Amino acid sequence: MSMSLCVGIDIAKLKFDVAVLVGSKWRARQFDNNATGFASCLRWAQSLAGHAPLHICMEATGNYYEALAIYCAERGVMVSVVNPFQIAQFAKATGERNKTDQQDAKSIARFAATQSPPAWQAPPEHTRVLRDLLRRLDGLLDMQRQEMNRQGVASVAVQTSIESMLAVLAQQIKTVKAAIAEHIDRHPDLRDAASLLDSIPGVGEATIRLVLAELPASVRQDVRRADAFTGLAPRRIEWPEASRSGTSVKGRSRLSKQGASRLRKGLYFPAIVACQHNPVVKAFYQRMLQNGLTKKQAVCAAMRKLLHLMIGVLKSGKPFDPSLHNIKIT
Repeated sequence: MSMSLCVGIDIAKLKFDVAVLVGSKWRARQFDNNATGFASCLRWAQSLAGHAPLHICMEATGNYYEALAIYCAERGVMVSVVNPFQIAQFAKATGERNKTDQQDAKSIARFAATQSPPAWQAPPEHTRVLRDLLRRLDGLLDMQRQEMNRQGVASVAVQTSIESMLAVLAQQIKTVKAAIAEHIDRHPDLRDAASLLDSIPGVGEATIRLVLAELPASVRQDVRRADAFTGLAPRRIEWPEASRSGTSVKGRSRLSKQGASRLRKGLYFPAIVACQHNPVVKAFYQRMLQNGLTKKQAVCAAMRKLLHLMIGVLKSGKPFDPSLHNIKIT
């Protein structure tokens, strides 16, 4: 059990619920998800803690958590940011059935007290800027696709409006792409990492930007953490006892799909390319097919392999070298 006072926070877009177990009594409050609310929350929690250190724990819910996590971490408070799937499994294991924001905050506080999750490290500001630029680009590209789809079926009366919007979007996309390239080039750590990733066949410009923006530096140090973070860790499917047998194909594992969906989705098509042009991934993909996986399952396994190759070059600081891998293609 932790000697810190564990604070569970269930955060949403506009509000966040806070729960603290003081002795045998729960204390709970709700605050606005803004700077004023952050300050009020921290003062309230510190008044309950007395001389004990605080351990604040929250879920990685979209971008809603980050401003609060940074605010607390910058003031010397230990902050843990955990996968929502972990909290859901913990609540299920402890028999908690009620599903309210306040109950979720209590579950998070209990999780922090019993599981001692590690301290969260805020991404450097220039990494956060890259991430924001990249997500803005994704939003602009989505709007462009929507307008192009409308253009094909729109009446003459609205064609001019759609064409004008497409012109604006094209210019904004060009501007943001240039800002992303300039931002990476201006920061040596991003520039060097991009060069390393570019040495891997199958990893293109879009994938490089995605990994630099969305894969935290702390996660890049451990392939297991990276698997869990991206949701690429295999998860065993539990089948009823009656359906199991020694030779049954049932019970195979599949991706957990819990974690950074943006990264996971962004690795799918690069993995397909790598299965054709990257000798290491190609050999791995063929081996998975020989082991009985379907093509889709083998591609998913190749996504994980490609992620490991990227982590390998980032950790070693050396470009991709296929000769370092035991390649057997039949």
